[in-house]
Amino acid sequence: MSVVESIHDSAPQFANSRDFYVGYGDQKRSDDPEFMIYRSRLMKPRRNGVLRYTRGEDALDAAIARAHAELDPVPWLWWVGADSSAGLADHLLARGAAQVGVLPLMAAEIDRLDMPAAPPGVRVEEVNGARELAAWVASYSPSFGLTPEQVPGNQANEAHRADAPGSLVRFAARLDGRVVGTSALFDRHGVAGVYVVSTEPDCRGRGIGAFLTLVALRAGRERGLRIGTLQASTDGQRLYSRMGFETVAYYRQFQLPRL
Repeated sequence: MSVVESIHDSAPQFANSRDFYVGYGDQKRSDDPEFMIYRSRLMKPRRNGVLRYTRGEDALDAAIARAHAELDPVPWLWWVGADSSAGLADHLLARGAAQVGVLPLMAAEIDRLDMPAAPPGVRVEEVNGARELAAWVASYSPSFGLTPEQVPGNQANEAHRADAPGSLVRFAARLDGRVVGTSALFDRHGVAGVYVVSTEPDCRGRGIGAFLTLVALRAGRERGLRIGTLQASTDGQRLYSRMGFETVAYYRQFQLPRL
């Protein structure tokens, strides 16, 4: 495994992100690095879409037609980042796409981050086994906009991920025996990707999310990884900046008109 030394080397960070999200494609996963499509059983845009396209404008119309054929009628997104074809965002906009989101790609040298103690009363453990996974999924699902009716499908989606053995490690924070926060380490392409960071609404403001982020990064550092990477919401970007992360690139997310 090559170890990434600089936070500004975004290529392995984009690759880590692609591998993580394509893992949710329990209905369809594309192994084509030039045109990566994934589809899950969930009717959530971020769980379905085109993660990467690098074949240029000449082949774009055919790619759009294929994306519709393989993804409709589920809601889906077309992700555009520095790992995409040059000018792709403009080409999609010219074809009627609408930009619906921007995700900052943030990174930090793990050794430069403070590693605080756990918040009072909070115990963090790795998630192993079906019962623990179900509790983990049930805890984070509302924070990611999933309704109670969607939680069973989300549990199945998580259970059917196809990751390299040992690459995905999930963490749960418990308070008085209840799961109150989640995070995950995704060890791919020489960086420690942090995902699924959430805190139960009644437990926010205690530093649980920040601590879970650092738990995942510490686990990555124990594997020899030096760089941590994540995508942040607008509010999360401020939090992670205070922790020592820098914004190194962006994902732009598009929705295309129905055919």
